[in-house]
Amino acid sequence: MKKTTLLLFLSVSLMQVWAQDSQAQSMKEFTESMVAHAGYFPFYWDGNSGKIWVEVDKFDQEFLYVNSLAAGIGSNDIGLDRGQLGENRVVKFIRSGPKVMLVQMNYDFRAMSENEDEKISVEQAFAQSILGGFTVKLEENEKVLIDITDFLLRDAHHVIGRLQQSRQGNYRLDAKRSAIYLPRTKNFPQNTEFESILTFSGEPKGSYVREVVPSPDAITVRQHHSFVQLPDANYSPRVFDPRSGYNFTSYQDYASPIEAPLVKRFINRHRLEKKNPTARVSEAVEPIIYYVDRGAPEPIRSALVEGASWWNQAFEAAGYKDAFQVKILPEEADPMDVRYNLIQWVHRSTRGWSYGASVRDPRTGEIIKGHVSLGSLRVRQDFLIAQGLVQAYEKGTEPKPELLQMALARLRQLSAHEVGHTIGLAHNFAASVNDRASVMDYPHPYLQLKVNKVDFSESYDVGIGEWDKRAIIYGYQDFPDNKDEAEELEEILEKTIDMGLHFISDQDARPVGGAHPLAHLWDNGENASREMNRLLELRKHALSEFSENNIPEGRPLAELEEVLVPLYFAHRYQVEAVAKLIGGQAYTYAARGDGQTAVKMVAARDQEAAIKGMLRTLEPDVLALSDRILELIPPRPLGYRRGRENFKIQTDFTLDPIAAAEAAATHTLRYLLHPARASRLVEFHARESAMPGLDELLEDLLDQTWGAYSSSNDYKREIQRAVAKLALHHLMQLGVDKRASSQARAIAMMKVMELKDDLRSRLAKGGDTYTKAHMTFAIFQIDQFLDDPAEWAPPPSPRLPDGSPIGCGGYMNE
Repeated sequence: MKKTTLLLFLSVSLMQVWAQDSQAQSMKEFTESMVAHAGYFPFYWDGNSGKIWVEVDKFDQEFLYVNSLAAGIGSNDIGLDRGQLGENRVVKFIRSGPKVMLVQMNYDFRAMSENEDEKISVEQAFAQSILGGFTVKLEENEKVLIDITDFLLRDAHHVIGRLQQSRQGNYRLDAKRSAIYLPRTKNFPQNTEFESILTFSGEPKGSYVREVVPSPDAITVRQHHSFVQLPDANYSPRVFDPRSGYNFTSYQDYASPIEAPLVKRFINRHRLEKKNPTARVSEAVEPIIYYVDRGAPEPIRSALVEGASWWNQAFEAAGYKDAFQVKILPEEADPMDVRYNLIQWVHRSTRGWSYGASVRDPRTGEIIKGHVSLGSLRVRQDFLIAQGLVQAYEKGTEPKPELLQMALARLRQLSAHEVGHTIGLAHNFAASVNDRASVMDYPHPYLQLKVNKVDFSESYDVGIGEWDKRAIIYGYQDFPDNKDEAEELEEILEKTIDMGLHFISDQDARPVGGAHPLAHLWDNGENASREMNRLLELRKHALSEFSENNIPEGRPLAELEEVLVPLYFAHRYQVEAVAKLIGGQAYTYAARGDGQTAVKMVAARDQEAAIKGMLRTLEPDVLALSDRILELIPPRPLGYRRGRENFKIQTDFTLDPIAAAEAAATHTLRYLLHPARASRLVEFHARESAMPGLDELLEDLLDQTWGAYSSSNDYKREIQRAVAKLALHHLMQLGVDKRASSQARAIAMMKVMELKDDLRSRLAKGGDTYTKAHMTFAIFQIDQFLDDPAEWAPPPSPRLPDGSPIGCGGYMNE
């Protein structure tokens, strides 16, 4: 026998012997040197190899698999936060010979039928997904042992994709710098939890990752994997209605009768049952309890507890006693334990969104675990807003108490808002017109001038609103067996409508191109135009008193700019609200027979008032900062660089009041001349001649910006010239915007040509050097535009400092 053949024979023989010996081992023998973790899926930690061995004893039994990000990157712009939940997947282990596979079921397509063949036909029609493949190491008493380590050390949360999407560079998972993270790898009766340290190496390309990672060529995070027992079959899904205010779970049911809808929708909610379903008020069989992160400091922690606790008022309205409770997370509790609904305090390098997510059963919409993430820097923004409105540090280094009071009032509301999402509710952006009827709105602080002083006493509402109570009644009220649930739910909705409570959610409230006159973000009051005028007067008062007393004694005077910015742009969100009245259309989520008005154009007088209000924000008297303020704020000192929440400037180092005015004006013009709004103005005027038309709006705008200005103040005249150029640029842009109707573009082009003729006529009459330069340059730009409109692009203009929260590019586009 040749030497190589002999060696091969011996190798194969030894492998066979090893395999036989390996199979001869019992699980107890194989794992006796490992650390055992009893629980939902028993597993073993092998410290010598760094592996996790899982004992699979539940084949073809569905459970929930959730991946999450236990330790994040800390950048709102990148969007990978501590505690961020991933997908909710229904999965099961299946076996084929030596292979075990983790299969994700496809519950988006079903047949809710007693006919098993019908169910199988749908199941086979749509793909499933195998998330992991494993090899049996040992088998014993219908249980197998598998190595799950590679599955846990993969990029389940798609960090690489998110880094690429945010243009931070191309990264890869570095296996040598990744491992199981034992402190958060645990087992519980209803859920098994694994955690891994993952390092992504690459070449950083963006500023966001450089701002937060100590060595941005190596980004280390922790990813979490949860195997969760699915709820029993005793939960009853509740039908979703678009008027109810809930988020929902949906699927296509191919067993639906031909005359019935194919898509079935059910609201997302916790399981809650009365101990006594026939009683008007009853304790719950099992109350809903939320736990507040122990990492939240005081007085923040108490504010979070108080705000979240407001929801018990709504559950009381639904007939429950003490059914919703809020506590501090026990010291021995693990926040990843599925039994704990969590309110988590999350830190980032910049302000960012807070959000309410949940672990949810995709089959029914039942919420298993509520998970709130609250951005820690948001509270500082409210403090900053208050700081700009009064001489906050008049006594030196101690702030006036109303600053902290307002910030904590907002935090209570925010806690209630995000918890609202985790108990199933969607946003309600029309609640402010009903006297702040819902915490599911985005509230702007309601501040008032009383006896020439800013009053903070009603800055944020306290408690749950009337709409919130009605929504919880719809979602959680129990009905006795002798009641028809569908009829009872319809009666609840009809009563809510009769109470005059409005509900309009996200897609209809976003400001860019929006049309609904009641649904706005960060607004107050029943009438958007009146509220903006009130807000502008408050802003005017605060600017008149702005001084070095707005910052603590001893701080660099340059920091006054941080305080000035939110004050100067205090009306920015009300501008967005007012713009939606112009070419606006009120509508409801009406259902046949509910008596609601489906669609109605905003009245002509309200549109005209809105146009007048928007044009007011372009006036030099509104946009100009006083010499007194400009002489207060020096350039940045050593160690204090300009940031994204400072004014965008064109003067390199010095404060730039004209650029600030341009940013505010650009904000107004962007919404005023949006192509969808322009198109609706044309349509509405054609349908009803009393409605303001696009030509009327453009005429008023050109009169405001290019008409004669009587002020002898050259600084304010320069602001008018800057705003006039911006108005021209937006007008030309509307003329070539293919998103606008052809008639809207035609009217805009006509106004551009008319302005050119008017400027030529005025220029021939002479004037001062600055005025002639202004008109000459405008004619030059119009000629350039008319020479090739398709290739024309507006010159860049200063934008607003990043907004609410930071990282949105100054506008609410999401």
